[in-house]
Amino acid sequence: MTLVDHARSLPLGGAETGKPELSVDLTAVAANTRHFRQLIDGELMAVVKADGFGHGATQVARTALVNGATRLGVTSLAEALALRAAGIRAPVLSWLNPVATDWRQAVAAEVEVAVPSLQHLTALPAGTAVHLHLDCGLARDGAEPAVWPALCAAAAQAQHLRVVGVMGHLSSADVPADPVNAVQRERFDWGVRVARAAGLQPQHLHLAATAGTLNDPLSHHTMSRIGAGLFGIDPLNRLRPALTLTAPLVSVRQVGAGTGVGYGHGWVAPEATVLGLIALGYADGLPRAASGQAQVLVGGRRRALVGRISMDMAVIDLGPGSSARPGDLVTVFGPGEQGEPTVAEWASWAGTIEHEVVTGLGTRPVRRVRSAGPGRQR
Repeated sequence: MTLVDHARSLPLGGAETGKPELSVDLTAVAANTRHFRQLIDGELMAVVKADGFGHGATQVARTALVNGATRLGVTSLAEALALRAAGIRAPVLSWLNPVATDWRQAVAAEVEVAVPSLQHLTALPAGTAVHLHLDCGLARDGAEPAVWPALCAAAAQAQHLRVVGVMGHLSSADVPADPVNAVQRERFDWGVRVARAAGLQPQHLHLAATAGTLNDPLSHHTMSRIGAGLFGIDPLNRLRPALTLTAPLVSVRQVGAGTGVGYGHGWVAPEATVLGLIALGYADGLPRAASGQAQVLVGGRRRALVGRISMDMAVIDLGPGSSARPGDLVTVFGPGEQGEPTVAEWASWAGTIEHEVVTGLGTRPVRRVRSAGPGRQR
């Protein structure tokens, strides 16, 4: 394993430079990809939207492709074109674009697109590769069942297009016993039957994302879309987290009992103690809603963040008599193997989900990457 800088032009971060550091472990992404590859018989689409869930879309895509993924998925066409500009030639699907998108760019870059409406279908130029998108019960993206037969019929008549797939999404796959899963699986199966009855022969059928792939084999079809799972997001801890966020102590001070900390004095020291400051705040992705609950690891021990998390900084109660010094390393979150908090814990403290925490990380921490090693790129 080697450590390489994310931008290759940035200095190394961490305690030695006084800068917060976000470490991306591509060996974890590789292991998670292989885990999913073993779970399914069909293809594996690595979903690298939102800059690879905050982990770096290009590097995650390349890692996934050499560890069992065969295709990539993103939301916007801009995300797909960025992958092409980085030299990635694997098949890419983009599934969330306005009707007025410049679809000629998709054709030129050989990017497949999802079609959720008749308006989208009629806007597409010749040569577009299409995945018809059915709303299976989320009332978000995708064609409503009432218009699905008409969409399939129109797609079958559009000789200038290539319908290569049918896709849907499950609302409750993270709760395997929820009866709505069976309802939505049946809706997808119905949608495929309607498409075939219209004369379409889609090669790719995909309903399951990470939760469905892990929990519901009945939702597996010819392909599964894996996004959050690539990065170790899994309530049952079957996967390896890929991010570690650290920061050196900027300053350390002794305070007396009754000292208020931060805006509004949301915390008041009950006794004399030692406080430490780190240069990370909600602008860097620490959820402000976690104030009063969050913990970090300092010197091998969990310590509480106290007071409100500010835009640029957070305060740690290091405890009475602490010998901590400026420059000592603080682990904000990581895999949890050394006792540090995990992203899952931060999400719980903030009353949100891990996806929001990892995609909300700012750009100020120096990024370092643990490489998954060489491999054949696509």
